[in-house]
Amino acid sequence: MKQTTLTIDGMSCGHCVAHVRKALAALPGVHVDDVAIGSATLHYDAGEATPEDIAKAVSSAGYAVREQRTAAAPGA
Repeated sequence: MKQTTLTIDGMSCGHCVAHVRKALAALPGVHVDDVAIGSATLHYDAGEATPEDIAKAVSSAGYAVREQRTAAAPGA
């Protein structure tokens, strides 16, 4: 599993948070840890999802990923 933290532009309310959480959770191999206004933290199986897939899911929800920091998940 890999861990990634996204900086997301365009989010301004709880509805935005819920919309992004739902879009990310729909991806196979993705476990959403936290979504807040302007950011999301998640773990994903690199065999099932890519950073590009994750960015596309956020984009399809109507927001833009400004930065994506990925690392091996702790204990992985």
